[in-house]
Amino acid sequence: MAKNTIGVLLVNLGTPDSPSTGDVRKYLKEFLMDGRVIDIPVVPRTMLVKGIIAPFRAPKSAKEYAKLWEDRGSPLKFYGYDVRDMLQEKLGSDYKVALGMRYQSPSIEEALEELRAVNVSRIIVVPLFPQYASATTGSVSEKVNSIVNKWQIIPSITHINQFMDHPKFIEAFAANGREMMSKQDYDHIIFSYHGVPERHIKKGSVGNQCQLSTCCNVFHERNRYCYRAQCFYTSRLLAAALGLKEDQYTTTFQSRLGKDPWIQPYTDEFLKELPEKGKKKVLAFSPAFIADCLETTLEVGEEFKEEFMEAGGEVWDLVPSLNDSPVWVDCLEDLVRKS
Repeated sequence: MAKNTIGVLLVNLGTPDSPSTGDVRKYLKEFLMDGRVIDIPVVPRTMLVKGIIAPFRAPKSAKEYAKLWEDRGSPLKFYGYDVRDMLQEKLGSDYKVALGMRYQSPSIEEALEELRAVNVSRIIVVPLFPQYASATTGSVSEKVNSIVNKWQIIPSITHINQFMDHPKFIEAFAANGREMMSKQDYDHIIFSYHGVPERHIKKGSVGNQCQLSTCCNVFHERNRYCYRAQCFYTSRLLAAALGLKEDQYTTTFQSRLGKDPWIQPYTDEFLKELPEKGKKKVLAFSPAFIADCLETTLEVGEEFKEEFMEAGGEVWDLVPSLNDSPVWVDCLEDLVRKS
């Protein structure tokens, strides 16, 4: 009997091929032209992205990426390869693990071709986003399906669309946090997640469930795909793992773009209020990201620190992302085997 190899496709958001302005501009165009990211008609989206955002934002972003770049390149990419290899070793020869990026290289199409080349019997797609959002996990699923639908032979496909409450995911982040907390007494903990426009939440609301208020304080069947509710739930699980009381932590959102309202509270506004309340030593988590990237290392780790210090803060530390944590790889192994 022929061996049935199961394909595992790990997908992260992506990164420019280099910190050059040209490569960053190319990345921004592909990223922001995705209709699930900027969900407006294609003509005004093209004018906005290619005529305004990419040309003017690319030079500044290139300088930021240059700060992030290491000898091995972008952390998001090289940690992706490390985790791919670690997971392959854990799963063994019955599985074939490939890594793709939603934008730029290695592309999802290239990764899927790796799996097709070994004639996998089925494919398990694992978008590396703990919480489901249309602009991330939804976009990955749409892209995978659009590619595979063109194949002559279409294998069975399973999409893992969230893992924000997986015990090993929580434990991996909590372990990183405990290490930081063992070295410093903090006055407050911030769990800062990447934001999305409020309209994204409302468009995905089931029966007008999502009101962008206290409805996110309880996680249940009807709001399980509400990104904001998922983030609040992740925070509660992390807080429990860390032994935090409700008044010792806050869930906030970062990285908003444009003038439309995004989900709140905003991290950059909230952090400025803390010093005047006597909370001058803060530890920040970024539980929407599983690898170091621009939004964690530079935005949370550096930009927010500078703003916090200017507001009168004394200590601002960032908990490292999961990167190549063995517990994180255990989480992925469990997700794959149980799928």
